[in-house]
Amino acid sequence: MCLLLACVNKKKHTAPKQKQIVANIKQLDEVITESITERLSALKDNDGELEDSLQSFRASAIQDFYGADKPASQWSKNGITNPAADSMLYMIQHAEDVGLLPAQYHEPALTAAWEQITNDATAKKDAALWAKVDVLMTDAFMKMASDLRYGVAPRDSITLKKDSAFTDEQLITQLRQALNEKNVANILHSLEPTHEGYIALKEGIQSFKAKYENYHWDTLPLNYTDTLGFRQLVINRLVQSGHIDTTGRELDSALLKTGVKAFQKEFNIYADGVAGKRTVMAMNRSMHDWIMQAAVNLDRWRKLPDTLPSRYIMVNLPGYNLKVVDSGEVVLESRVIVGTPRTRTPLLNSYMTNFMMFPYWRVTYSIVFKEMLPAIKKNVGYLASKNLEVIDRDGNAVDPYTIDWSKLGKGHFPYVLRQMDGIDNSLGIMKFNFRNKYSVYLHDTNNRGLFKNSMRAMSHGCVRVQQWDSLAQYLVRADSLRHVGDSVRVWLAREEKKQVDLPKHIPIYLRYFTAEGQNGNLVFYDDIYGEDKILRKKMKL
Repeated sequence: MCLLLACVNKKKHTAPKQKQIVANIKQLDEVITESITERLSALKDNDGELEDSLQSFRASAIQDFYGADKPASQWSKNGITNPAADSMLYMIQHAEDVGLLPAQYHEPALTAAWEQITNDATAKKDAALWAKVDVLMTDAFMKMASDLRYGVAPRDSITLKKDSAFTDEQLITQLRQALNEKNVANILHSLEPTHEGYIALKEGIQSFKAKYENYHWDTLPLNYTDTLGFRQLVINRLVQSGHIDTTGRELDSALLKTGVKAFQKEFNIYADGVAGKRTVMAMNRSMHDWIMQAAVNLDRWRKLPDTLPSRYIMVNLPGYNLKVVDSGEVVLESRVIVGTPRTRTPLLNSYMTNFMMFPYWRVTYSIVFKEMLPAIKKNVGYLASKNLEVIDRDGNAVDPYTIDWSKLGKGHFPYVLRQMDGIDNSLGIMKFNFRNKYSVYLHDTNNRGLFKNSMRAMSHGCVRVQQWDSLAQYLVRADSLRHVGDSVRVWLAREEKKQVDLPKHIPIYLRYFTAEGQNGNLVFYDDIYGEDKILRKKMKL
């Protein structure tokens, strides 16, 4: 048994030679071939683990790429690098620009080896070092190609790409093309999404890095009291990031408030000029951390199809925003209210089928049992105060005072609570329906003042739309035969209960983007449901 374990452990730690200096540069490629053969053997023996202890992306594709018979160097020839190698190293070292981590593509090992080869004449004759670079670059290309095309995070239930992974043959073909054309960057960038939102996010990352990569700032204490000393720390922090210029100015509360407001506006925090806990936590985040927030959103874009429909509705939950896109143009935009962290609005793909004017609100049982039933048991008059009626199994209205509410609960509740239509209805006067298993929809609200709030995660899961009237007009704009816009206005004025079926169903996507690119800059939103934390863990960011 001991002998068997010793053999297994020995196999798991197979390592190729780390140095093979040739006397004559003309012998280099021949020895590199031998060294690559050793590395491919070690790759197999070590279950796909490479020399820098990173797991290879696709060991089988690497083996097939080099072949079984005398695997030659692909990234160099007789000690001269292929220009594609420079391109590949640049892509790795600047992986953050496309929302990826350089270290996941062997950056430390490759950068160190490149410096040795460039600056040390002896290292330039080291066949083992050249072979190491060759295999690591091959793996880095294959992994980056896949990550740019399909994303780093695993496929999820709302991913819309039809395919989910490259075959070994596809990876090898792409790599050979990149080497032949001597430009890795062009091939890799061609695999990225072309959506405007994705491109804008990349541009935002570039401008954010250009602004902050030479800045360094101190960390502020989270447990603090609003003292003169703390205010001075905040001023110092704002000077360090360029949000305050103290040259020739008195360090007073007015200057502090101005600087805090400037920071809050840039990072999409309610600009009250007060360095509260939320603002201080944002000030303590590093530039890298902000860029990684943008990175997870690039990965979300990679889960969308290569092309989106000519018309669609996109709801961004953390951005509290709805956009209607038609032929690539945003033709309608609206503030929205979404579910609270306890009653989240789900992420989904669907299509809108109809909208209803002056709808009833059928209260979901979760709301009935959690919120309404306890109140009704205390006072049946609660139903009238909320404009609610009780409907039995046959669809008939029931006098609530004839019901023994004390005997009702989750195990026995043979009724439906329905809020009558009208301006007091929680759905407002318009409801937009789309197919989904969660029973959520878009709707107006009878509490329209809530749209002024900066934090708008406050619904039971449905999406309240501020510009509901404009949305309805857009949906019927092309249906001149049945429901012209004027008809909708007349029905609303008459308070008529109507269902308007849409002849052409319009796709709707409920998505989660906590960063966007706008006018060349990054705009950040709160991670209201903690989805970024989960995704960053999966992406190892």
